[in-house]
Amino acid sequence: MVFGSFPKFQHLLSNKTKLLVQNKDMVFASFGRYFSMRNQNSKVQDLYDHCNNVFSPSGIPPPPSSQDLHKLSSILDTIKPADVGLKEEAADDDRGLGFFGVNQLNRVARWAKPITCVGIHESESFSIGIFCFPTSSTIPLHDHPGMTVFSKLLYGSLHVKAYDWVEPPCIVESKGPGGHAPVRLAKLAVDRVLNAPCETSVLYPKHGGNLHCFTAITPCAVLDVLAPPYNVYEGRKCTYYHDYPFSTFSAGNGPICVGEEDEYAWLAETEPSDLYMNSGVYAGPSIKL
Repeated sequence: MVFGSFPKFQHLLSNKTKLLVQNKDMVFASFGRYFSMRNQNSKVQDLYDHCNNVFSPSGIPPPPSSQDLHKLSSILDTIKPADVGLKEEAADDDRGLGFFGVNQLNRVARWAKPITCVGIHESESFSIGIFCFPTSSTIPLHDHPGMTVFSKLLYGSLHVKAYDWVEPPCIVESKGPGGHAPVRLAKLAVDRVLNAPCETSVLYPKHGGNLHCFTAITPCAVLDVLAPPYNVYEGRKCTYYHDYPFSTFSAGNGPICVGEEDEYAWLAETEPSDLYMNSGVYAGPSIKL
């Protein structure tokens, strides 16, 4: 709560003064709360300030410390929909396809309303934005080259499937599904449903699920911090992929992998055919740069 005009504050003062004789401590407590609120940053401002302090312009060291990254996750963990100007949607909507089970998500024709992308801030060092998903909408499997990404589920349920590249690279010039396009081996890092409230997810340039896919189980929203953001001219282009089972290209003398075969997949570059996005207007607290 912030009092937006001096006359309103005078009215507050006069009302509190009437109580001075009865309880002077109440007056001082009210003043304390008022000035505390006046000086208190919004959670989005705290998020911006921390990002601005720890993320240097792209290509300039030093990288953020683990303590800095942990603090960023902690700040995101406290943010709720109202803190970024969102109202939590209903449990479902009549344009979505409902919940058919995680194993059937890839077989369902998705005709839900477009995903809404809301930009909050973007600089050379980092970007902050929100993705609002209707039920059954999806962001296909894609990568984040050289980037660290923090994702905070604000409300709803979201299925996340994510991979990391196997190193050293294992590439096969395929002749099966996808024609003659090469496929590269990746290992499954995440395959689960997130239900808000939950902790912030973090992926790193080389681990943690740098290639991921989001599918909305219910209407949901994700607050993202990308550091640094995508930039084609600096080699950070977003590439989309299709994943094939390990057995598709691993018959005979295929690669030897540590663990079960279902922990691995072959990824081929592709162009998304079911990605529908609209731009939204940020309605949360303004950020002081």
